[in-house]
Amino acid sequence: MTRPVKSKNKEDILDLAIPLFAQSGYTGVSMRDIASAVGIKAASLYHHFPDKQTLYLQAMARAFEDKAQGFATALTVTGTPEKRLAGFVQIFTTLMCKDPEFRALLQRELLDGDEVRLKKIASEVFREPFVAMEALADELAPGCDAHMVAISIASLILYHLETAPIRRYLPGGKARHNKPEVISRHVTGLLLHGLKGCGK
Repeated sequence: MTRPVKSKNKEDILDLAIPLFAQSGYTGVSMRDIASAVGIKAASLYHHFPDKQTLYLQAMARAFEDKAQGFATALTVTGTPEKRLAGFVQIFTTLMCKDPEFRALLQRELLDGDEVRLKKIASEVFREPFVAMEALADELAPGCDAHMVAISIASLILYHLETAPIRRYLPGGKARHNKPEVISRHVTGLLLHGLKGCGK
């Protein structure tokens, strides 16, 4: 169904393309599909984007925009590395909980495994916040591999969210386990204190 917008600028197009890509993936969405959602002819899209890949990468970057700002704020606040980690984990968890479309985009991209797109997303979307995460990881655990620590931080949070649909059917699953504050407190405790820090 066509949903015309008042002004068909780049931001309007990207905002309508994000849910399409999240639902159907890069290969499942055509420029014609996006044009239909925006309410313009497919040829008109090329006035804003030279090709679908450019549109897709800009949609991914737009979907990540608010998260990048939140991460930057959390990672640049003053205080101990432990305090900054707790703030980052809380913000990361809250932002990811609120945006299932972005999580779907990310999951689809990882499953597709297109090397060209993965390289571009890594360098154009995730590089800056990841470098900041590595720097924080290096402060927290100087003897550890900062890359691995940064990946572990993100993975612990994201996997809690991705497994939510099945976790409720597993023994001990509770509705509160899906609350951002519960997840962030648990993940922070694990990261700072290991299993001894995962109190109920």
